[in-house]
This record gives sequence, structure tokens and C-alpha cells, in this order.
Amino acid sequence: MTRKLSSAALCAFAVAALFFAAHAENAAAPTAEPRGAKKAFGTIKTPPALPPQAIGRYNLGCVAGAQRIAMNGDGWQAMRLSRNRYWGHPALISYIETLARDVKRLDGLPGILVGDMAQPIGGPLPGSHASHQSGIDVDLWYNIMPTRTLSAEDREKFAATNYVDQATLAVDSARWTDAQTKLVKRAASYPEVARIFVHPAIKKALCDSAGSDRAWLNKIRPWYKHDDHLHVRLSCPAGSNGCVSQPAIKADDGCGEELDAWFRKLRAPRPKPPKPPKPQPKPKPMLVTDLPGECQALLQMAESAEKAKAAAAR
Repeated sequence: MTRKLSSAALCAFAVAALFFAAHAENAAAPTAEPRGAKKAFGTIKTPPALPPQAIGRYNLGCVAGAQRIAMNGDGWQAMRLSRNRYWGHPALISYIETLARDVKRLDGLPGILVGDMAQPIGGPLPGSHASHQSGIDVDLWYNIMPTRTLSAEDREKFAATNYVDQATLAVDSARWTDAQTKLVKRAASYPEVARIFVHPAIKKALCDSAGSDRAWLNKIRPWYKHDDHLHVRLSCPAGSNGCVSQPAIKADDGCGEELDAWFRKLRAPRPKPPKPPKPQPKPKPMLVTDLPGECQALLQMAESAEKAKAAAAR
């Protein structure tokens, strides 16, 4: 009796086959110069056709079978389209679409603005972003979506609002409203959400206003720089056997000593730099070979597909 393979098994088989083929080819070839992963993954414009699979860790991984989110939808608009970071595992696309509909239907908000997701095959993003590599992370702006359709220029130039007063380390009460609280709470309400990162000041504001309904606060994690957007991370999707989850979160609401420790850290005086300042060594760039073998094979497949497209277009 012939058994049908699941999509996850098909993807694992396809990527594993590519991985072993790549190793066989490389074994007979001269050793190649090490390649920077950011540049290599950033040059891929579209993903090869594969069953969906989140691979590796959020900060050291890739995504097969990624889907592109629509520029406009029922309750969302995508921002910064020129970056080509609007790809994700289908589980992430489904989450965004559900959240957008629910903030309209249940919370009375016009919708959400979608920021960085992942590149077409994931991998490290340019700049200082360390995560968004395995197709299960998305940045959502605290700004509520305008009721009008944004132009291409708006999407590139419209700035995300900073909702934290850096002098007092408190939310700016003139900007932070019940709408932002509703958005973050709704975003945390789905079982597939593992964590949501916000600025510590925003976490404190949410703790102070939550009342007796506090279970959702467990997923809200304080982190640096998240004063103009929330960062949603999903759990590893079903069938993504090569996806590595983060450790489980403590069961409390995170509004006590953990949050206090963040404010002590943020308020601590910065040490004065020595005179003359010591030159700081440059951080070691991530190489393609640092990523899981499946990601290296996926990159090779995507590069081959794009070369074939370019040759056919000549």
C-alpha cells in the first residue's frame, strides 16, 4: 500500500536532498571563499516552490515555502515594501490576517500596519536585526492603520511613532491610548503566539492598566528599542520539525521583579569611555556556513532558480 507523504515530510526530503547534493558537489570542488550570510540571503528576490517549513532558530535559520503578504487586506496595510521583507511561513500570514480582521470586528479599530517580516527565504536581515530569520516573526506598528489607502511614497516615508518618553521612561500619555492597548492585547490572545516584545515602559503601562485580566501579560516581554513597534514571534508551526523553539516563559505576568530589573538597567548611569577610547573590534559577520545545512541548501536552490530565470530572460 502506497502512503502519501505529508507536506512537512516532502519539504524535509526536498531540502535534505538538496543539502546532500550540495555537499557532494562541494566535496569535488575547490574550497570556496566564505560568504557573508546577510548579503547572500538578501539578494534572493523570490522563494523557490517548496512546501512550507520554518528551519532553525529565529536568529539562525531560514524559511522554505514562504508566502508573500498582500500589500493591502481586510484590516491591514504593509509598510516599507522596498525592503522585500514581507514574506513568512503560511502560519504567520494566517496570524496577521486573523489579527487584522479581529481588531476591526472585535476592537473597533481600522486595522494594523505591518512592518518587517522575513526575506523570501529568511536568513539574516541587513542592519542590526538579529531575528526574523525563520519566517515566524513580524513587526507591527503601534500606529493604528489610517482609514485611507497609503500611497507607495507613504509606505516608505511615513514614520512609526515613538510612544515612550526617553527622559522619564514612561509612555507618552498624549500618544498612547486605549487603541494601542487593545492592539497589543489582541495580538497576544492567540495560542500560536510565543512572545511579544515591547519597550519596558510599554510593558509597565500594560501592567498598570490590565486590571484583573492578566493572563495575556505573560507573553508580553520587555526588550530594548521596541518603543515604536511590537514584535510578535510565533511558536514553531506544526510540521516544521527543523524549527527550534525558545525556552518556555515563566507562568507569572512579568510585572514584578523582572520588570523592575529592566528599569534599573535602563536608569543605570553609563560608564564614561576611556580617554582615548579603545578601538572596538568589529563583530564577526555571520557566514552562510554558520546557518543550518538545510538553509545552505535552500540558498543554493534559490540562487540556481534565479540564475535560470535571468538566463531565460536574456
